[in-house]
Amino acid sequence: MTPANHQGRTRPGATPSHAPELRAAARHLGRRRFLTVTGAAAALAFSVNLPSAGTASAAELDPAQLTDDPFTLGVASGDPQPDSVLLWTRLAPVPYRADSGLPAKRVDVSWELALDKRFRRVVRRGRATAHPEFHHTVHVEVDHLAPGHVYYYRFRAGRYVSPAGRTRTAPAQRSRVSGLTFGLVSCQRYDQGHYTAYKHLAQEDVDVVFHLGDYLYEYAVNSSGGSRAYPAGTLPDLFDRETVTLEDYRLRYALYKSDPDLRAAHAAHPFVVTWDDHETENNYADETPENSVPPEEFLIRRAAAYRAYWENMPLRRPQLPDGPDLKLYRRLHWGRLAQFDVLDTRQYRSNQAHGDGWQFPGPESEDPSRTLTGDAQERWLINGWHRSDALWNVVPQQVTFSRRFNSTSTPSKVSMDSWDGYPASRERVLAGAQAAGVENLMVLTGDVHVHYGFDIKRDFDDPGSRTLGTEIVTTSVTSGRDGSEKPSNWNTLMAANPHLKFFNGLRGYTTVSLGRELARADFKTVPHVTTEGAPLTTAASFVTEVGEQGLKPA
Repeated sequence: MTPANHQGRTRPGATPSHAPELRAAARHLGRRRFLTVTGAAAALAFSVNLPSAGTASAAELDPAQLTDDPFTLGVASGDPQPDSVLLWTRLAPVPYRADSGLPAKRVDVSWELALDKRFRRVVRRGRATAHPEFHHTVHVEVDHLAPGHVYYYRFRAGRYVSPAGRTRTAPAQRSRVSGLTFGLVSCQRYDQGHYTAYKHLAQEDVDVVFHLGDYLYEYAVNSSGGSRAYPAGTLPDLFDRETVTLEDYRLRYALYKSDPDLRAAHAAHPFVVTWDDHETENNYADETPENSVPPEEFLIRRAAAYRAYWENMPLRRPQLPDGPDLKLYRRLHWGRLAQFDVLDTRQYRSNQAHGDGWQFPGPESEDPSRTLTGDAQERWLINGWHRSDALWNVVPQQVTFSRRFNSTSTPSKVSMDSWDGYPASRERVLAGAQAAGVENLMVLTGDVHVHYGFDIKRDFDDPGSRTLGTEIVTTSVTSGRDGSEKPSNWNTLMAANPHLKFFNGLRGYTTVSLGRELARADFKTVPHVTTEGAPLTTAASFVTEVGEQGLKPA
């Protein structure tokens, strides 16, 4: 989310800068053929000269040709399952070049998984191929592992060995687990600050980290790195443009992952990721772009963004994109303690009502047919609750779920980009949770660059109605620059929303511990991100009890 851009679908003065090859691809296929999944996939292949069927066409690179360290972007793991871990790396000897300093050849990469950080007890090893068609990224799914174990992993290419990463398997699905601690992060705009929060998070004792969107921002980054204030000319000019093409998105991931604190956090913990809007374009909705460009151009851009996202995130094979589509919503379990239903509230949503931004609710926003999740994802979520035997049902997603008035007057404006702009969609989800007998619901949210703690009311018009669960909104890592402990609207929002129990506008992250009797949320902040070295503070801690939902100061 970019608050300054919430007053309409088109930024004032914005001029779309779509590359000529995108228009050429659309003309080559024709509009009618393009506006299909198959057509968009073919257009992406046309626009980036990408083979559309298979990745085995390239010759193999002689390992002796690797003369520089290819592991400059680190390692990562993700989506832990009881018997499996997903390991990731990307080969990039020269990360700030479009070809990453590698020829268009396949590279043989070996990997090891061990029980100790010195790799004296290696339990699995194997080989994978880094294909040029996937920008020399590697996704390794290691199966047949013991549940509930910590593992260490590393890669080797030629004579180079990657940094070691630490990951873990989830507990056995039917096991009775006593506890789980996870981190929450979102919104890490590179040019608005240093990743100090990640430096602290890398030292936390958490089982897993949930990234709730805006891992990447599409906006231009100047040679000084914006608020990072590097000496002029530090970064190449190729970052000083908005991301539109596959090459643009790939290079932007290289910039973000070059940050040592981000790399440290990935190496320390497995991540579960979901996107919001900026991984593609601000406030897009399904096939509708922010700016007035032809839909065929935007869908090629979306296809490029989705492909680069999969390449650079620790995601499994089911999330491999097909043209402009990528099924990101998925379900994870942590024994019988927690079920995690990871949502995608961007790819399938109805267009924002009333021109987007903060608006008064009206017939358009309150249309019962409007959806934030799409029908298929909504059914999947509610059906999953009916089958769940978990103590905690947790929903990692992107935009504010609870109602949020921005005025004490009646009526009040609400954000059309959040669930407030889709009240019928929210009502169906709440009714589904109640019908499924979900007792301990927790929604995890990013997007808004502040910490919030909400009680989720069955009827937000009635403060005395049943509290169905809690919503933990984590602040940004950097987006919005330093922020402030009490933003200018603090008094208004606290007065207008009695179910809002906490509000803080500094940068940082959140940790949540789930137990069999209660859950605890610790909202962590740093005083500044525009300069390095900020200390970490726990701004507030809250608990919510099993069977008696509602946030209380710890």
